[in-house]
Amino acid sequence: MTFRQILLIVTGVVTFLSQDVTAQDSWHASLVGVGASQTLDTYLSPEKYSGTEIRVLSQTHRQWRKHSQWSSQSSLMGAFLYAEQRAENSNEMGGMLTYDYAILHAWQLRENWRIEAGGQAETAVGFLYNTRNTNNPAQARAYLHIAPDVATTWHFPVFRKQCALRYEMTIPLLGVLFSPNYGQSYYEIFTRGNYDHNAVFTTPFNAPTLRHQLTVDIPIKKMALRVGYLGDYQQAEVNNLKYHTYSHLLLIGLVRPLYR
Repeated sequence: MTFRQILLIVTGVVTFLSQDVTAQDSWHASLVGVGASQTLDTYLSPEKYSGTEIRVLSQTHRQWRKHSQWSSQSSLMGAFLYAEQRAENSNEMGGMLTYDYAILHAWQLRENWRIEAGGQAETAVGFLYNTRNTNNPAQARAYLHIAPDVATTWHFPVFRKQCALRYEMTIPLLGVLFSPNYGQSYYEIFTRGNYDHNAVFTTPFNAPTLRHQLTVDIPIKKMALRVGYLGDYQQAEVNNLKYHTYSHLLLIGLVRPLYR
């Protein structure tokens, strides 16, 4: 292989990886999700509770500049769940407010196929309340996660309309989680100020967590109808306590382009 051939190959690879992402990649989505949720919090009960979750999601994906391969994505989610024990003699209600911000780099692999990857910071606060408990009836929840974020978008024609199939996944690698210790009351934490490893460092080993989302955008005039699936699997085992919330949600909402 000659030097000229090597140079042509390298130039082709660089050109392939540096294709521009169009301005159509700036958008805002407003979505509502409804589905099934299962929760476990051994601080409140050793039993698993299953029920319904409703989630509202506002997401903005903004390209930094025209012809730029960099973009930012922010999401604000509000969730509420109501779940029952198997014996149907106890209920749990919970809520969570989550905000995340990601910086992504895009690679236009084909004219209709793009991959994005980057990093994301996510913070959340919420609560879980058990209607049966008299001692320690509620649990506060708060965490901060740092996670890689990967997404891919494929555009395809349906009845002369350009639809978009998008898949996105995040898996937290590092974080900090608030948790009381086993047998520790909130009175001890907040009134007496007795700290007992209540800020816990998390990794995939003690808090394996995954969120992924598969959606389809169907153009409607200047907007698009977005429908899809959101799977959110939050879990941790810290301070001799176990937590998890598994959510499977059907998403529906509207996406509108952001113009410069």
